[in-house]
Amino acid sequence: MIRPWHLSWGRHLGEYPRLPGYEVLLAHGTSIWHSVEIDAPADEVWPWVAQLGQDRGGFYSYEWLENLAGCEMVNADEIHSEWQDREVGDEVKIHPEVGLEVTVFEPGRVLGIKNWGNVVVDPLGPDRCRVIAHGRIGWGLPSIVYALLIELPHFFMERKMLLGIKERAERTPRPAQAA
Repeated sequence: MIRPWHLSWGRHLGEYPRLPGYEVLLAHGTSIWHSVEIDAPADEVWPWVAQLGQDRGGFYSYEWLENLAGCEMVNADEIHSEWQDREVGDEVKIHPEVGLEVTVFEPGRVLGIKNWGNVVVDPLGPDRCRVIAHGRIGWGLPSIVYALLIELPHFFMERKMLLGIKERAERTPRPAQAA
């Protein structure tokens, strides 16, 4: 009962859209889909996603817990223009000594990270969007190891990351609308 809920936290019932970057995910396996709706325009949310990484804006998650693992994580509370660009093949650092390859980078839309998944900013209107973290774990031994050792900690950390992005994007001051 708990596993289906946490594997699809934030997803609407029956929703399986084809997202940008879908082609770089494993074709088959256990699908992980976490998402959060944000009361801010997609173009104001994207910069928070673009600067994910230990050597950039952090992961907006439980910094203290990441640092127990030696990650030397510092979560940014502002947008840094120098952290906005990436290229396929670059690394997203998860630890000072470990990085995961960027598989997709479509500015304003999707950041794909090998062996993790894609983070997609999905506009829901002019002042609202959804951030979706979607990945797959291969069936067989990888899926068993993931389910037993990694799945729950990953869920708690990724959920906190999405909520951290939401908190930062929603508190960013926006110009007043003209009457």
